[in-house]
Amino acid sequence: MSTMFIAGDIIPSHKVASWLLSTIDGFLDHIGLEHDRTIEEIIYVAVIVAVAMTLGWLIRRGILWLSRRLVSWRYSNVGKQLIEQRVLVRCSHIITPLVIMALLPFAFDAGSSLLHVLSMVVWVYFVIVLVMAINSVLGFVWRRYDEKENTRNLPLKGILNVCTGVVWIIGVIVIGSVILDKSPVALLTGLGAFAAALMLIFKDSILGFVAGVQLSQNDMLRIGDWIVVPSTIANGIVVDMSLTAVKVQNWDNTIVTLPPYTLVSTSFQNWRGMSASGYRLISRSVIFDVDSVRSATDDLVRQVSSLEGMSDFLAKIKSGGQFYDPGLAVVNGTASTNLGLMRAYLCNYLLKHPLIGTDQQILVRIMAPDANGMPLQIYCYTTTAWTAYEAVQSEIFEHIAAVAPLFGLRLYNAPSGHDVVSMSKFSPELSAAAAARTQNR
Repeated sequence: MSTMFIAGDIIPSHKVASWLLSTIDGFLDHIGLEHDRTIEEIIYVAVIVAVAMTLGWLIRRGILWLSRRLVSWRYSNVGKQLIEQRVLVRCSHIITPLVIMALLPFAFDAGSSLLHVLSMVVWVYFVIVLVMAINSVLGFVWRRYDEKENTRNLPLKGILNVCTGVVWIIGVIVIGSVILDKSPVALLTGLGAFAAALMLIFKDSILGFVAGVQLSQNDMLRIGDWIVVPSTIANGIVVDMSLTAVKVQNWDNTIVTLPPYTLVSTSFQNWRGMSASGYRLISRSVIFDVDSVRSATDDLVRQVSSLEGMSDFLAKIKSGGQFYDPGLAVVNGTASTNLGLMRAYLCNYLLKHPLIGTDQQILVRIMAPDANGMPLQIYCYTTTAWTAYEAVQSEIFEHIAAVAPLFGLRLYNAPSGHDVVSMSKFSPELSAAAAARTQNR
């Protein structure tokens, strides 16, 4: 493709050029300079460039003024965004090189080497501003879709980056063909030899694009998700996702940047399901001393029957009712041990708590005993609001610690040096036994 041929075919007439060149000759005569063809061409080129730049600036200002007037006359969110994102202004930059290409051939002979060089420069300039305009339109389209249609907050920015990169690659190839005066097909054929090097250079971009497609296609990640990546320090909200990076804002407001393929090649935890369900799991245990677990006496049964919900439970037990109910949120306990009564009371307590989801699984269960004692686990669901979640969880276990002595239960607490010193004041034998017990544990 010959740039000289294309430039010469734009406007074949030379009437304007003749008038402008005669004006330049008159100006040279006026200041007393000789008529030199090179000086005339340089002056003419400067005039043409100045006229083209001025015309382009005026057209851009006119487009901007007109677009603002249209938005003010008829309010349009699209028009407002076009102005705010300067899409029309960026697209109007292609006017300047078009004007230069239209006026430049007037001043030169068909075989002028200066015309060839200047045409090449103008074409390179035109391709650059054209690529910038196309990318500006692509960015605007992506923002509109991401704002209006992307209801699932899928990470689509990687696709925009790929499209932008492809447009720039095509632009670079066209610029190379203009400079070398060869067909773009010949350049593409030659790039095959550099395929391995290009894959090595753009390895992260290629992996990021593939990972982004997988994350979007499988709906594994969205903007605004709370994720935890065990192999990293990432534990927070996804704030941005591009072709080569996923930005996670941790709860301490630090930003962790991860390659997208890290999330595909390794496992990560996404808390979106918890947020969507409206419930967050409480699963925590307290440990009771095994020595404090004993059979329930009549006095203990009478004492705890005054607690809320326990009289109905005990009446159901005495009537032979079924208390091994398979439902999600039911009272589960026994009347044979103090720990069984405690379990029944805690089930009633959770069922009547206003922030515990009764349409979700509620369990108060005994876990496998260990060297420390017998763990009692609370398994239930509450609100997802972080502050309320921690408040409810704290309230439940504070209540357990407060009511445990009413059932004759004792929470396990490993002996400390203070316990040994306190016991030694009353009994050296007990002090020695406690010290030996601590050493064994």
